[in-house]
Amino acid sequence: MSDAPIRVLLVDDDPLVRSGLRMMLSGAPSIRVVGEAGDGREVLGAVDRHRPDVLLMDIRMPQLDGIAATRLVRGQPDPPAVVVLTTFDADELVLRALQAGAAGFLLKDTPPADIVRAIELVHAGESMLSPAITRRLIALVAGDGDAARRRDDARARLARLTAREREVALAVGRGASNADIAAELHMSVATVKAHVSRLLAKLEVGNRVQIALLVQEAGGAP
Repeated sequence: MSDAPIRVLLVDDDPLVRSGLRMMLSGAPSIRVVGEAGDGREVLGAVDRHRPDVLLMDIRMPQLDGIAATRLVRGQPDPPAVVVLTTFDADELVLRALQAGAAGFLLKDTPPADIVRAIELVHAGESMLSPAITRRLIALVAGDGDAARRRDDARARLARLTAREREVALAVGRGASNADIAAELHMSVATVKAHVSRLLAKLEVGNRVQIALLVQEAGGAP
């Protein structure tokens, strides 16, 4: 495993928020803030210049919001992980950002140590969403016109999986870490990682949060 610090790009239209995040993260030896952007329109250029591993992305910005910017970033080859910043923990916009490819979200008043831990988790490919939060977010849009279509699509995609792959997917949907899944299913962590990689390809999703969203939308997680 590399000891190089995790390269972080800050994206927020409020310079005071960016300054506060930069100051806070400067005390974490595992993290290096490599750049900033003041709007979603600046994100792709900043990613090209700074090659970050993780983006902390404001979800509400005046020109191009964090949802559209996340979709643009995640559509690039070998994209960085995106963590969106929000003031509400149950917000339809948060769910839209996760569906667009964000690896998780943080409240803007999250304690500094928890922000650092979240960055480390998403950089390692782990999940940072509890299933309870995921269910709450999905419930916000459960009654819209696309809910039935999304449920049927999620069930059809999960049906492609082998029995073992489905067990891993359900565990991801419960918010289990790779180590937890390994212990539960009696396999090595490396084997769990290989299963998760296959799930990403088979389910046509970009990260394990989107696996969890599919499981929740299909009604497949207890």
